[in-house]
Amino acid sequence: MQYRSLGASGLRVSALGFGAGTFGGTGPLFSAWGTTGEDEARRLVDIALAAGVNFFDTADVYSDGASERILGAALKGRRDQVVLSTKTALRLGEGPNDVGTSRHRLLRAVEASLRRLGTDYIDLLQLHAFDANTPLEETLATLDGLVRAGKVRYLGVSNFSGWQLMKALAIADRQGHARPVAHQAYYSLVGRDYEWELMPLGLDQGVGAVVWSPLGWGRLTGKVRRGQPLPAGSRLHATRAFAPPVDDERLFRVTDALDAVAAEAGRPVPQVALNWLLQRPGVATILVGARDARQLEQNLGASGWTLAPAQIERLDAASAITPPYPYYPYWNGMFTELAPPPVPVRLETAP
Repeated sequence: MQYRSLGASGLRVSALGFGAGTFGGTGPLFSAWGTTGEDEARRLVDIALAAGVNFFDTADVYSDGASERILGAALKGRRDQVVLSTKTALRLGEGPNDVGTSRHRLLRAVEASLRRLGTDYIDLLQLHAFDANTPLEETLATLDGLVRAGKVRYLGVSNFSGWQLMKALAIADRQGHARPVAHQAYYSLVGRDYEWELMPLGLDQGVGAVVWSPLGWGRLTGKVRRGQPLPAGSRLHATRAFAPPVDDERLFRVTDALDAVAAEAGRPVPQVALNWLLQRPGVATILVGARDARQLEQNLGASGWTLAPAQIERLDAASAITPPYPYYPYWNGMFTELAPPPVPVRLETAP
């Protein structure tokens, strides 16, 4: 397994992390992701730990807290071996203060997550979304207090825009608060919007990418192909309304290229899609989830090898889209001297 620094922090995380969104399986969205119970969760955690995974991610909203509870139980007795990450901000309850990132909500949410996870500290607490109704000064002061109290060790955000993240960083610096070191964001071969602004921002400010849905909401598993109906077991039947849209022609251009590269590399399609992401600048860890052990073991096989440069170029070309203004000059070379492309990340391999 490869290990990387989480942004500008000294915390080392596995290049492949484990996403526990499949644990629990309640509600229309999360039941489509998976319905993993405690016994199977423990088995999946065993497999991940044996492969060198040390980063485990969940959220309070996943299956109304069941994901946190099941993950905490699966990690019992080995909590110190892992970097445990959770998120809060989305609605969890019917009350007016059961959503957002106010001081009131954050303090209650963290205590509740600690109870469900069965731990006395959270390694990485991420704001699940930007709360426009709460001043960032209030949110960041509260988070800083949680860090100083030892209940949280590192901070991150998720699904922020560039200006939202930069504003949070600026306030944290100005007030002397702990600053976010991670941004959990959607990024895949069919979702490269992260590259336009968030990637260069992260590289400049020391905020590492924690990638969610690296297989494009199930589109890049090798089961979705040109000229074929959506497989009966695909979660896209239930989650299509939530998934970022992808033009069919672009999707099939990418899946065609993935099939060709996978055959050439002698690797399953999901491993190729994940390995492409592992080569992208600023990526700290990629979250892989699984409904069963076979799927998890296959996804974990994305680490420990590297696509050839020509194969990466083929996937780059197949998935490329023209960014909107003002980002496209950066990519087409007009301002190369003023804004050179990001340099690739360095990898460190550990047994």
